[in-house]
Parts: sequence; structure tokens; C-alpha cells
Amino acid sequence: MPLVLHYHPLSSFCHKVLIAIYETGAPVALRHLDLGEAAERDAHRARWPLGKMPVLEDETTGRMLPETSIIIEYLQQRHPGPRPLIPADPGAQLEVRLWDRISDHYVMFPLQAAVAAILSGDAAQAAEAEAVSVAQLEVAYGVLEKQVQDRPWLAGGDFSLADCAATPALFYAGAVRPFAQDFPALGAYFARLLERPSVQRVLKEAQPWIRYFPLLDRLPSAHLDAVMR
Repeated sequence: MPLVLHYHPLSSFCHKVLIAIYETGAPVALRHLDLGEAAERDAHRARWPLGKMPVLEDETTGRMLPETSIIIEYLQQRHPGPRPLIPADPGAQLEVRLWDRISDHYVMFPLQAAVAAILSGDAAQAAEAEAVSVAQLEVAYGVLEKQVQDRPWLAGGDFSLADCAATPALFYAGAVRPFAQDFPALGAYFARLLERPSVQRVLKEAQPWIRYFPLLDRLPSAHLDAVMR
């Protein structure tokens, strides 16, 4: 298979790319990474020295593509699918890319900071980092709440790259700061995301691994139910 995604089925950023793959039907082989194994870590750093995942490998050209938004744009160029995730209109493209960046930077990153602090084992550091993350998420949720008040998807009338980014960000961030009750439009938007077949497939594939999420006991029931159904 010319295109191979090196990934893990629990990773939030991998979820973002998997949703795009399943939305478009792009012919991508999935290669599960176990970065707990030294040999796999070394092999992955040979692909991409920064060691992050996912990475898309184009075996035809030998090219390695890191960074989720770049991977999805690369796939769009070659396999746009029945409904492109990045629109042709330049103005609409900017809107999609803007909300993609907001989901990554202002929802995903605060979530990851809180989880990393908890994993450090330092209770005081974890509490401080979580408080900062909660404050950041509340601001981001407010921005997203306003954005989805009068539109079905994050960047407009069509499901896009922006929604691929928002789905895993909101899924995991709900364990740090739930949003459905205080941000009803955002909660309704997230419920729509959970009905997408691509999202359901990604969450089903994550089911064997979800027990390893450090904040599993704090995931809202709707989020956990979506994995287990």
C-alpha cells in the first residue's frame, strides 16, 4: 500500500487523521505504533526525528509527512473523497484552517498539559496545571459555543478539517472540563459529531485502549458511552 499511517488508536491527534481518512475513503494502510518498545521508538524517530505521531508515509515517493493538518491536506490533494474536507474557495479555506488551529491550540493543548501534569505524579503540579487548563478551556468553549450557535458544523454548512480537529479535542477535554451543560450549543454540536459514522468507527477502534486514558473515570458518560456502544 503506497500510503501508510503510523499511529496509535488511543491518540487524540491520530483520531483527527483517522476521521479524515474514513470520511474520504482514502486508501491508507494503518500501522500500529507501540512507542513503549525501544526498537519501535528508534524506528519511528528515524521516520520523524521529533518522534510525534501520527506520521503519514508515502511509500511511492519515500516522503514522510508529520503534523495532522498537513497530513489531511496531503490526503485531500490525492484522495479528496465525495465531499472535500477543505473547500475550494480561498475564503472558506481560511475559515476551515482557522477553526482547525483553534481546536488544536486552545482545546487539545490545554487538555494535554493537564494530562501530562497528572502523569508526572506531582499532586501540587497537577492541581496547578489543571486549574490553568480549566480556565483556558472555558474561554475556548465560549468561543466555540458562539461559533456553532447558528451552523451545523464548526466552519459552516459542511463537515470539514475543522470538525476532524474538534472531535477528539472535545472528546478528551471533557474529562478536564465538561461542557455539555454550561455550553449547550457546543454540547449539541458534539452530539452531532458523535453521530458521524467516521467518528463512531474511530471510537469503536479505540475501545480496547480507552482503559489506558489517565482520566478515564472523569470522562462524561456520553463520551464513554460513544466508545462502548
